[in-house]
Amino acid sequence: MNKAELIKHLAAHAEVTNKQAEAVLNALTTTVLDTVRTGNELAITDLGKFSSTERAAKNGRNPQTGEAIKIAAKRVPKFTPAKALKDAAEA
Repeated sequence: MNKAELIKHLAAHAEVTNKQAEAVLNALTTTVLDTVRTGNELAITDLGKFSSTERAAKNGRNPQTGEAIKIAAKRVPKFTPAKALKDAAEA
């Protein structure tokens, strides 16, 4: 399912217009991005938790040359699925 299909599905399921469904989806996306960007956590029941975590600096190796390189520390997004989502995937 792509974004356009998701908007149509949301509009039909919530009995709103496609434009209203798109506005809600865009607002949700912005909220998740802002929350993760600031290092906070957003939990949605039956879906999961969106957060970010710090990845420490480490030493790596260039696979082509075998040369040792330094990989900088950075913040990465993290999603932890809820039990209901895991159960839905198994069904």
